[in-house]
Amino acid sequence: MPKPPSVRERIVRATLQIIADEGIAQITNRRIAEEARVSLGSVTYHFATQRDLLRESLRLFVAEETRRFAELAVSPCDAPVDLTDLTDLAGVLDHVAATTSTSTAGNTDIAPYELYLQAGRDPELRAAADECFGAYDQLAASLLGALGVKDAERLAAPLVAMVIGLQLRRLATGSPAVGTPATGTPSAGQEPADTHRAEA
Repeated sequence: MPKPPSVRERIVRATLQIIADEGIAQITNRRIAEEARVSLGSVTYHFATQRDLLRESLRLFVAEETRRFAELAVSPCDAPVDLTDLTDLAGVLDHVAATTSTSTAGNTDIAPYELYLQAGRDPELRAAADECFGAYDQLAASLLGALGVKDAERLAAPLVAMVIGLQLRRLATGSPAVGTPATGTPSAGQEPADTHRAEA
């Protein structure tokens, strides 16, 4: 039987959920206590400042992503990949972006982006954000190595940047997958419907 989450973990997970649903601006001790179903005093007991809580939230997200990506990195690959071939590059991006999404529904994916942006405003959060991207780079290198990609270490950071950009685009446009346009958005090369044209 799985061990129930501690009060501290419940507070951190509640914080991530509020950030995902409502944004960092809505983070208050009272709102967190309500979401985590703990006393208000429990929040201040475990976290002296909101910055401490945001750092812990980002680190929890990173730890869980690291474990998940580590499993992906050791997945077998049928054949080496040649990134000089744009078809192979697109395939790698599609594969990595599809498998590294933190969820398929809801706002859960938004939370880390809110935390990254907050780190841009708050120097005290930047170490946690740097730790996060460092973990991504290491795991991307492992994944590229498992795919048989040459220069995996050198290509890891650019791949992470591309995947994060694709995920952000997916969140912003509502596209369900890489290369799939949002509802009502024409694909590349497709002309938008002329809504002003009179019917024959």
